[in-house]
Amino acid sequence: MVSERSLAVLRAIVQDYVASREPVGSKTIVERHAFGVSAATIRNDMALLEEEELIAAPHTSSGRIPTDKGYRVFVDQLTDIRPLSQAQRQAIETFLGESSDLDELLARTVRLIAQLTKQLAVVQYPSFGSARVRHVELVSLAPNRVLCILISDSGQVEQRLVEVDQPVDDDFLAALRTRLNEIAAGRTMADAAEALSGEIDRVDPRHAAVLHTLAATLAEQARAQRHDRLVVAGAANLVRTEQDFAGSILGVIEAIEEQVVLLKLFGEMATDEHAVAVRIGRENASFGLGETSVVSSAFSMPGRDVSRLGVVGPTRMDYSHSMAAVRAVARYLSRTLGES
Repeated sequence: MVSERSLAVLRAIVQDYVASREPVGSKTIVERHAFGVSAATIRNDMALLEEEELIAAPHTSSGRIPTDKGYRVFVDQLTDIRPLSQAQRQAIETFLGESSDLDELLARTVRLIAQLTKQLAVVQYPSFGSARVRHVELVSLAPNRVLCILISDSGQVEQRLVEVDQPVDDDFLAALRTRLNEIAAGRTMADAAEALSGEIDRVDPRHAAVLHTLAATLAEQARAQRHDRLVVAGAANLVRTEQDFAGSILGVIEAIEEQVVLLKLFGEMATDEHAVAVRIGRENASFGLGETSVVSSAFSMPGRDVSRLGVVGPTRMDYSHSMAAVRAVARYLSRTLGES
């Protein structure tokens, strides 16, 4: 049974090793942390931690580093999720608040997480399988050219350019816009596509080209499995930590490029009371990520499946900061998507 002081020593070892990448010895702990005991006492605590396989000696030096099991105890029992500073929270709101649509919002989100954590960041697209059409807008760009804009209730915006055989005027567009919204608004993408297709043979031939294009667009979006797509940023951060991996990081990069691997891993990660999930080292071995840790949190929009965002990096990770950053961004994303 590990004592409270031994657990405090483990916390010190994790924090010092993450900060320095150097094995931590008893003398260093005494100098940096106010335990009020001798180096010999700290060495006894370290021996107990080593017996419990929470720390290990990487080579013949007297220093020790955390094991995967040690990191797990640290995350579960010892870590404090430090809130982000006011400046960091303001930066999140400012940077993400400038997004014009969902695609840009998620692209900015993944870049922001990578910058905040100095890790490789990933964001999962929300599921649009049950998204409904909110509005259809038509804009005349030229006498024979119409821009069709499709807006879903999940914030998705799709644009298609349509060439029509005969010139169209504002009255024509107004009548067609009204009819399209009567047919499509409030329906799922698939249902709206079917309804519009059924109208093609019954409308003014001048309307048919626009209806056909919109029906095809809706059908395409209904089929698209964007929930099975990840946005990734910060690969350079992973490369910078290459020395934290025993072998080549090529296998890690290949596993991440196989997006289905991360999606499956995300699906198995259950969040804790802090709304964060952490998988460490060998817990990820079956996914080809046995030397990495994954920190994730969930975000969602009303009526949609839960999606995840997170970071992937070496086990020598600042878990407290990564967990706080991932959670804060996920909460902001859920709030933003809910409001929009």
